[in-house]
Amino acid sequence: MTYQGPDLRERQTNAAAAKKAMLEKFRAASEDPALEQQRATRTAVHQARVTRVAERDAAKKLRAAELAEQAARATELAAQAKLAAEKAEALLAAEKIEAAAALEAEQKAARDARYAARKAAKKERRRGY
Repeated sequence: MTYQGPDLRERQTNAAAAKKAMLEKFRAASEDPALEQQRATRTAVHQARVTRVAERDAAKKLRAAELAEQAARATELAAQAKLAAEKAEALLAAEKIEAAAALEAEQKAARDARYAARKAAKKERRRGY
């Protein structure tokens, strides 16, 4: 080395040696069994987390399907109840119509009987007996 500092070739060899030392240090650290064990532990934790998330999603989907099925059943029961209520209402309306028709028939029979009685009384008055 001169008083002016290292020349280009020295600087290049020093840089190459530093790079080589850093590479060796990295390789030694990556082959460390403790680091490999830590990496395996992290991988296992990650896999367990992924499994739990998948199970939770499957449970959510199953619950959503059950809720949809319950909603469908409730809708079907509501429709059946509505149909039964409509049938009962129609039956009640038919009974009311039938009762009204029977009442009209009774009233007509009574009216006809009064009319016939009046007519018979009128005939009797005209004949005189």
